[in-house]
Amino acid sequence: MAEKRKSSKSERAGMASRSHGSDVVRVDFAFKRELAQKVEGDLANFCYQCGACVGDCPATRYSPAFNPREIMLKVLYGLESELLGPDSVLWQCTNCYGCHERCPQEVKPVEVIISLKNMLADRGLAPPAADKVIQTFMSNGRTVPDNPAIDKQRAKFDLPPLRTVPMDEVLALIGSEVEEESGS
Repeated sequence: MAEKRKSSKSERAGMASRSHGSDVVRVDFAFKRELAQKVEGDLANFCYQCGACVGDCPATRYSPAFNPREIMLKVLYGLESELLGPDSVLWQCTNCYGCHERCPQEVKPVEVIISLKNMLADRGLAPPAADKVIQTFMSNGRTVPDNPAIDKQRAKFDLPPLRTVPMDEVLALIGSEVEEESGS
């Protein structure tokens, strides 16, 4: 006799969840649609979990908690609560694009992860270090502070000093919304 299981309120609302005591996963299509709007449509749906993305991943080497293949699986299932929480493992991604170069399906796992990071930031869940990088970028157009050591290192390799970033052009590209948030 099959046992009837009542669906929880979150399952009825379309949120992905795992049933307690089983491997049943309910897909959250609303979350998948939200992500698809941010990253070239349904890229994640083409991931067939081959694991090529893990092979060269520096974050995976240094953190057993970070695994791009598992992240993509959670995206496929729409497990929003496991991906977008206050202590999200997504911030460990170095954005090296190794997974993008290795993916035989051209799924672009790094683009999916960056979009998920953006969703975290939109929800106010960015770590303080990310906020610092954003502030530095908004002030000088680069993600690292201006530093004479950079020019000294570049000179060692016969490279010219870095040019000043045209911030008016950067802000125009980013949009007035960001300009208003930064108080410029």
